[in-house]
Amino acid sequence: MTLPTEQSAHVIPGATSGLKAQCLSYIEVLAQSVSVIAPSTVPAAVLGLIYASSGNGTWLSFLIGMIGLVLVSVNINLFARRSASAGSLYSYIVQGLGPTAGVLGGWALLFGYLFTGMSTLCGFVATSKGLFGSVGLAPPSWLIFLVTTALAGAVACRDVKMSAKSMLAFEGAAVAAVLALGIVIWRAHGFALDSDQLTLQGASPGGVMAGVALVVFAFSGFESSTALGEEARDPLRAIPRSVVQSVIISGAIFIFMAYVVILGFRGLPDDLAKSEAPLLLLSNVLGVGWLGVFITIGILLSFFSCTLASINATARIVFAMARNGVAPRWLGAVHKTNRTPWLAIGFVTLATFVVAFAPTQFGVGEFEAQGYFGTLCAFGFLSTYVLVSLAAPAYLRKQGKLTRRAIVLGELAAGFMIIPFLGAVGLPGSELFPPPAFPNNILVWVFVAYMTVGAVWLFRLRRLKAAPLDQIFEENSVSQGK
Repeated sequence: MTLPTEQSAHVIPGATSGLKAQCLSYIEVLAQSVSVIAPSTVPAAVLGLIYASSGNGTWLSFLIGMIGLVLVSVNINLFARRSASAGSLYSYIVQGLGPTAGVLGGWALLFGYLFTGMSTLCGFVATSKGLFGSVGLAPPSWLIFLVTTALAGAVACRDVKMSAKSMLAFEGAAVAAVLALGIVIWRAHGFALDSDQLTLQGASPGGVMAGVALVVFAFSGFESSTALGEEARDPLRAIPRSVVQSVIISGAIFIFMAYVVILGFRGLPDDLAKSEAPLLLLSNVLGVGWLGVFITIGILLSFFSCTLASINATARIVFAMARNGVAPRWLGAVHKTNRTPWLAIGFVTLATFVVAFAPTQFGVGEFEAQGYFGTLCAFGFLSTYVLVSLAAPAYLRKQGKLTRRAIVLGELAAGFMIIPFLGAVGLPGSELFPPPAFPNNILVWVFVAYMTVGAVWLFRLRRLKAAPLDQIFEENSVSQGK
């Protein structure tokens, strides 16, 4: 096996890691990205927060966010069309910016996926407690946390195809229920065109852009199908399609549901910006409470699907880093029968359970913890999206194929990611991006501390190894095509 240098990190033709090769269809690959986005949960849990900032411009915030992430996906696909591996964006950043930036990018991406899984796990527990309570049951939180995480880990270990099919079924059912309610709401209003929304009545540019920050968080994880590079059929076609189409499909759902839900709240005494369960409220108002129950069950399945997808993606990045010599080697083990990275999955599953459950022991509720974890995961994704957008033109320059278009797309995508970052961190004295209140104002420092630990670990790794990082980094991915 050849070893990449800082100048020529690339994929190794014909290399294999032992994972079950080319077993996933395009739809199953797409299910991975869509499940991490979890589009059914956004109208149910996040829409009110975006509306509080964007008002009648909420649909425009979603549209701008979708366009920005399509730009990021174009940069990702510069790599995805040329190479496929279990390393996700981590491997791509290595190819463009070298192993040092790649390892730090992978470290940030792990943060994003881990906290996404923790956020949706908390959402699952909170939603399931509500369902149990409606029938007079009250199982302890720790039991729901434990059983849910163990089940997700078991499915992930058992078979990647089973995981993909489960995610496809669960998220598909949830989206179908949400869209059905959306059509019912619009029909109740005579399929009207809402002039207030179409003319952005009362919306301000600052409010719309502040809403974009939350919208980008809602799309986080759209690129997770890149972690299935060794297990997808025809990965150099399937993965690029899934990356772009997951954004477009989810964006269309977001825009439609934002439009009809805001329309549905017209004339109601309730405030959408303060509603914790807008879809359930609207289903009861319209006399289709039974559909609200189905939506709640669908949301529950969607939370589980996202937790499973996050474990799958995180474990494969850990696996790739272990195979590349920058994480403990034992995490690079493959199950002999199932051909899944079972030790990496077990490690990630345990971490997900422990960290997600811990805040509840200090008086933090599951819904509150879900919000904190959701904000934290965004820092990891935003950092990685900036790096991969900068890595794309750098990679093309190494290949002698750099174009002005590639430079512009990379700069636009990286620049766009500044918007949600400012929305999360805030600027002192700014009305457009005001600093968040405690404890949200300290969350960014949690990420900074995490990245500092990663940088120190990387520094020690370079010091402990006899060879420089560009020689100890062993690329282990499957390459096809150009």
